[in-house]
Amino acid sequence: MNRPSVPVGSPAPGALNSPAPGTVDSPAPRTVHSPVPGAVDSPPSGAWEELVTAALLGTDRRRPPGCAPGQEAPKALLDVAAVETVRRRAGLRPARAVRRSQPAPEDPRPALPPAAARRLAMLLADRPGAAGGGRRGTAPDLMELLPQWLATANDRGFAPPPQSLPALLDAARGRTDLRPAALTFAGPRAVWLARLNPDWRFALRAAPGGGAALPHPEDSVGIQQLWQEGLFAERVGLLSAIRAREPAAARELLTATWATERAEDRLMFLDSLRTGLGPQDEPFLEQALADRSRNVRATAAELLSALPGSALAARMAVRAGACVALDHTLQTPAISVEAPHECDAGMERDGVVAKAPAGRGERSWWFGQLVEAAPLRTWPGRLGGRTPRQIVALPVTDDWQGELHAAWCRAAVRQRDGEWARALLGSPSAPEAGGPGAVSLAERAKLLGTLGSAERAEWVAGFIAAHGLSEAFQLLGVCAVPWSGPLGRAVVDALNIARDAGSYPWSFSGVMGLAERCLDPAEASRLDGLQAVPDESEDASPGAGGYWAEAFQRLVTTLRLRAAMTEELGT
Repeated sequence: MNRPSVPVGSPAPGALNSPAPGTVDSPAPRTVHSPVPGAVDSPPSGAWEELVTAALLGTDRRRPPGCAPGQEAPKALLDVAAVETVRRRAGLRPARAVRRSQPAPEDPRPALPPAAARRLAMLLADRPGAAGGGRRGTAPDLMELLPQWLATANDRGFAPPPQSLPALLDAARGRTDLRPAALTFAGPRAVWLARLNPDWRFALRAAPGGGAALPHPEDSVGIQQLWQEGLFAERVGLLSAIRAREPAAARELLTATWATERAEDRLMFLDSLRTGLGPQDEPFLEQALADRSRNVRATAAELLSALPGSALAARMAVRAGACVALDHTLQTPAISVEAPHECDAGMERDGVVAKAPAGRGERSWWFGQLVEAAPLRTWPGRLGGRTPRQIVALPVTDDWQGELHAAWCRAAVRQRDGEWARALLGSPSAPEAGGPGAVSLAERAKLLGTLGSAERAEWVAGFIAAHGLSEAFQLLGVCAVPWSGPLGRAVVDALNIARDAGSYPWSFSGVMGLAERCLDPAEASRLDGLQAVPDESEDASPGAGGYWAEAFQRLVTTLRLRAAMTEELGT
């Protein structure tokens, strides 16, 4: 019996799929008609898209190509697709063999203890539940413990089990806060895997030079070649690596090509100078103040203002000092403020942004920028030899206190000045510390970041003891983990007071979540008495006692799990 002729044509992988990438189509074949009754004609070249469209829309809406009159359309579609598939496959040409990928690099770190490896698999297998009105139950949230587990594993120098790397990278893909610790733990194999899976490209962006091997520090020729010819990510990685090791060499490398760099690249390169910033960087940054890019000028000015001995800081001190003075005409000495009336070209060159944000007065906007950029050591001499604490205690005329103190807060954070930070923070038990006051809670949290961990914890513990937990969440977020004993006890005591008051624990769910991750696991034994359902008073919210019991049970379970995790990772 005669069969339909099948012309030899161009390559393709399979039925109803698009051609494989990299294949080469051959010239359109001659169509041969079959004498067999009911057989379909071989479709003309280029009909594959029509077949796919007919299959998607349905043969009742789109007649397939090559379907003879009176023939059943669905059957004809399958017949034509079969003929076309054979035709396309018949001309498949062998492709060039793919080069075998390089093996994964070795990881010299010691392997995880078996118990810790099993724990890692459990943490990575956990998935957060659906969002709702507060988490219920007593089971720990394992995904929230993963960052702490990774920090401990990195601190002890362990390498991950190879089979855990895909799940680890998937977890880091979904949580940007997890990426630094996860990529450190994953080690060199994270970059190797990221080159094979586009879902993990973030690992290439996070790796120095986009995961490329950087030249040896003594290979001056290789360094120059990579700096001149490398991709942007490679050049950023190279500059950052050299800056961390030898700041002057990185600055010289950047100076050589600065004039030819794009504005957005100059901004990124300039940002790398934050590492190891010192007086020797001032001449280069002064030149950058004349840059044609506003963002580059602003960044250069910010870096110079962080150097109290720079010429820009001196210019800002003169400008800010002209705006602030002691008013001796009053019965009690006070600070008077006369904000600038214009933003001249010199101010703009030194980083002052002329246009104020919507809803903000221009003069107060300019004034805040001048005070923020002025060295804090300017003010004792300007204000009668007073200490920072005495200066902050002075009244400020004409409602300028909030603007002046906010600018001093930003200056203390930028210049990492602990004495001014303590003065602006004040006593944690003072009524104004709980707000509203001249210094907001957000500003206090930033000021706390300039102090040592022990001093931070002590101040926040005093704040909680005086003002409770309702405003403490932001402040707790800057405290070192695990919380110190006094801070942990202050948090637990405040939670116990809220529990006895009969309020719902949902108002404290954020603090409770922080306690699960940050409270010292040794405190678990102190919480045993809080796991029972308390007696509810008449004015208590209905059912609040049961919710509190669950919350404390979850807290105790989580603390004991954290203790077990630490023990599994060894000492």
